[in-house]
Amino acid sequence: MVATLTNRPISRKASPLSEPRVGVLSVVGTPIGNLQDLAPRAIETLKTADLIACEDTRHTGMLLRRHGIQTPCVSLHEHNERARTPGLLEQVRSGRSVALVSDGGTPLISDPGWWLVHEAIAAQVPVRWIPGPAALIGGLVLSGLPTDRFVFEGFLPAKAAARRRRLETWKEEGRTVVFYESPHRLLKTLRDIRDVLGDVPMACARELTKMFEEIRRGTASELFAHFEQHPPRGEFVIVLSRRQQEERSLA
Repeated sequence: MVATLTNRPISRKASPLSEPRVGVLSVVGTPIGNLQDLAPRAIETLKTADLIACEDTRHTGMLLRRHGIQTPCVSLHEHNERARTPGLLEQVRSGRSVALVSDGGTPLISDPGWWLVHEAIAAQVPVRWIPGPAALIGGLVLSGLPTDRFVFEGFLPAKAAARRRRLETWKEEGRTVVFYESPHRLLKTLRDIRDVLGDVPMACARELTKMFEEIRRGTASELFAHFEQHPPRGEFVIVLSRRQQEERSLA
C-alpha cells in the first residue's frame, strides 16, 4: 500500500507485543537477500508502525507481503529525501510511528536515510535502531582477514583517477578495509588495487545469504585473474588488508 503524506491522523494499530506508543522514527534493518532473515522485532515494528518510508515501495512491498504486513508505505530515496523529510518528521511530532527501511540491509549504510535521521536528531525527534543485516559485516567476517580493527569506505569513485587517489590514501592504512563495488567496475578496481597497493590479500563476497552465495579469497592478482575468466555478477563486498600483507612479508 502506497501512502500519501498528510497531517491527518493515521489509524493506529494495537499489539500486545508492542512497546508503549509514542512518536518515534525507527531505523529498521531488513534482509539483504534471504527474506527469512527479517528479525521478529523488525516484523513487529513494521506491523505496528503508522507509516513505512522505503527506497522502493514495490521492492519493500514484496517483503511486507511475505510477512503479512499491511502498513502503508511512502517512498524515500536519494532523489526525494530532503523534500520528504519535513513531512515525515511532522508525522512523528504528532505522535505517530514511522519506520525507515532500505531495499536491503541497514538504512544509511550506503543507502538513503542519513538526512532524515540527522534532521530528526536536530529536531529532538526520538530515533531508535532495530538491528538487522549489513552486507559489510557479512563480507568482513567471511573474509578470513583481521576483524579487530576495520574501516568501511562505501563505494569507491567511479572515475579511474579519483578511484586511484582514494586508494593512495590507503597505503599506510593499518586497519582492514571494507567497501562495496558494482560488477561492471570490479575488474578495474582490482587492477587499480594491484597497481597502487600491491598484491594485497583480499576477499570478494557476493550474493550473501542467497542460494548462490560466493566468497573468493586470494591476492589482488589472483582475484583479477578469476573474474577475468568468470564475469562478475551482483554487487560485491570487497575486503582487503595491508596489515596482513605486511605480516606475510615479514614472516
